[in-house]
Parts: sequence; C-alpha cells; structure tokens
Amino acid sequence: MLLLTRKQQQILDFIRQQTRSGIVPTLREIQKRFKFASPSAVSGHLRLLEKKGALQRESGRSRNITLTGAKPVNFLEVPILGMIPAGLPADQEQISNRCISVDLDALSIPKNARMFALECRGDSMINAGILDKDVVVMEFKEARNKDIVAALIDGECTLKRYLVQRGKPFLRAENPKYPDLIPAQELVIQGVMRALIRTIK
Repeated sequence: MLLLTRKQQQILDFIRQQTRSGIVPTLREIQKRFKFASPSAVSGHLRLLEKKGALQRESGRSRNITLTGAKPVNFLEVPILGMIPAGLPADQEQISNRCISVDLDALSIPKNARMFALECRGDSMINAGILDKDVVVMEFKEARNKDIVAALIDGECTLKRYLVQRGKPFLRAENPKYPDLIPAQELVIQGVMRALIRTIK
C-alpha cells in the first residue's frame, strides 16, 4: 500500500478519473483543476507520486502519465479533540489542535464517516488493551451493546464499555477496581471507538 497525503490522493484520483475517460491530463490541466500557482507545483507533486510508485512519466510527451497497479491508502485526517478520562468521569478538557491520519480501508470505515480522536488518561480500560496516553479514534454513530464509547454521563465525560441490561443502559470499566456507572439523569453517547493508536517512546 502507498502512503499518500490528502492532496496527493486527490491528484491521483483526478488522474485516474481522466484516464478512464480516455484523456491523460497534462500539467496545466492538473494545475487548473487544483488551482496551483504554477505547473512546477504540479511537477513537485507528480515527482513525489512517481517516487512512491503510484505513477510513471515518460520524458518528451505532454500527456506522459501512466498509472501503476500500486494501491494507495485511503487516509482521513482526524482531529484529536482533547483528553478523555479512562478512569472516573470528569469534565472533558479540550486542549489539542493536533490531527492523526487514519487508513479508512484498513479499518473498514466508510469515506463519509464523521470521526474524531481523544487521548486517554487513566487505567480503567486496561483489560480492553487501552492504556494511559493511548489515542482512541471514535466515530459519530449509534452505540450497540458492548461497544467501547466516549460518553457523557450526568454531565461528565468518560471512556467505557456500553452495556444494556433489561433495557437499561450503563457503563462498565475494563478494570475490576472501578464500579459500574449507572446514569442518574442522562447518558449521551458522543462516539463509538473504531481504532487505537499507541506511540512508543
């Protein structure tokens, strides 16, 4: 698989679309499509795509791009919104303006999915393999029984297992030293976990 930036992916998709219609685009056509300041900016992107094996170019021709069989990775830039307690519930702290790249194909996530990420704090989910300072990738979607969720329970945020028993939802830690969390007034699911990212230092 190829590791491409979002812009490289967009350029490659445009070249593929045009090629399927029978016309390989020129530098100036790519420049016009993406509103680059000059053809040299297009050349820079094509050079990187060529290095990554996504395409080949022949010298001496204007329509000189040939796509290879290499399959690019379909990445989405997901914002890290802040931290979430994987312990006792607390006020959610929005501190981050960072993003992470997520491979949608590898995770079987649709392109139109709405995603966000949170950095975990605490040890309440260790038996689910979620450690302190791990980043969890969440999707805005309806939770099902046994999903791991970011939830707002009675006004405080936490990362826990979502369970439903006798029609009543509650949250459970993956660490026996933490009690079940039963909502007194409200339980709002903010996102369902789709992936875990761990940085080894």
